[in-house]
Amino acid sequence: MTQLSLSRKLAVLSDAAKYDASCASSGTVKRSSAETGGIGSTEGSGICHSYAPDGRCISLLKILLTNFCVYDCIYCVNRSSSNVQRARFSVEEVVALTLDFYKRNYIEGLFLSSGIIRSPDYTMEEMVRVARGLREGRKFGGYIHLKVIPNAAPELLAEAARYADRLSTNIELPTDVSLEALAPEKKSSSIRTAMAHIAHKREESRPDGKVLGKPKPTVLAPAGQSTQMIIGADAATDATILERSASLYSGYGLKRVYYSAFSPIPDSSSRLPLAPPPLLREHRLYQADWLLRFYGFDAEEIVSGGRDGLLDLQLDPKLAWALGNRGKFPVDVNRAEREVLLRVPGLGVKVVDRILTTRRHHKLRLSDLGRMCGSIEKVRPFVEAADWTPGGLTDSAGLRGQMTPKPVQGELF
Repeated sequence: MTQLSLSRKLAVLSDAAKYDASCASSGTVKRSSAETGGIGSTEGSGICHSYAPDGRCISLLKILLTNFCVYDCIYCVNRSSSNVQRARFSVEEVVALTLDFYKRNYIEGLFLSSGIIRSPDYTMEEMVRVARGLREGRKFGGYIHLKVIPNAAPELLAEAARYADRLSTNIELPTDVSLEALAPEKKSSSIRTAMAHIAHKREESRPDGKVLGKPKPTVLAPAGQSTQMIIGADAATDATILERSASLYSGYGLKRVYYSAFSPIPDSSSRLPLAPPPLLREHRLYQADWLLRFYGFDAEEIVSGGRDGLLDLQLDPKLAWALGNRGKFPVDVNRAEREVLLRVPGLGVKVVDRILTTRRHHKLRLSDLGRMCGSIEKVRPFVEAADWTPGGLTDSAGLRGQMTPKPVQGELF
């Protein structure tokens, strides 16, 4: 076998990692000097750019340890039967690359995944060795995200949680039936078991608040765990996808579910679709996911107005819900409770909190809302203010047409 240069390995294994979307690095803090005493920050070919909730762009070295894999998942470009160039980093090479990129100010952390080599235990142990080498051997205090290998020993998962800021165990597909059909070597039960073990270990590591005068213990995987679902590789509806996401959030305390639109691969099985789903479908699922996590919506009501369990591609899910539930509007911004205000199109969490604070001092007028929202057009048909009631707009048959964005040439629907 031809020996590949380090630069060629980086090109191959960074390209192979591009299908994993779950690399956001928000939700953690810089590890203290008492833990690492060294370099690295979690604030801020192989580099992916993620965005924290406050808008900061965070750069990560995003690579696979190897794209060799003993599994033959038919939707994966790195499956064992795939005709792709193979490469493998050593543990020492990943540690050196991470530090070199960090010192050049290219990155602020590492996202490491891998194909399955030899066994789940062997692969997970190699990834843990990378994280341990960075933390203990090189005093790296920056962000580390490790991909969990289901079926790996619980003690390896616990050690991974000790060194990593975030762990992610990919659920892969929205239903157990689809996973069995397209990735028969992977078991949904094993994936859920790994998630449950990480959730349990994280909970065990939380300080109980009773120990005074002692250093605060480190919570395992302080940025939590996430997962990813491939969208459009099977026939699962958006309703099914969101119901699975809701159960993952409630059952395993996940920080994020990532949605990755299926991308056709070379020499693929006839059981896979020939074309990818609309990218806008992935975008609508992310919007719906925010409604689940931050706006008090249930999965069932988000897609209740869609056709055949699919989200409306023309309208964002919150607006689509509001148009389908006109009887719940208009909402009086001077009297409505927070949970009701959060369901008004155009009002985000921060704006709602500002409304609640401001109305303690004076009644809100439409112009006040305009200053808070930036744009009042989406909000106006759904609210009442001290000087405003929507009147005829409430039941306007043309409201959907007015609120539907005009398609841009080349836009994918």
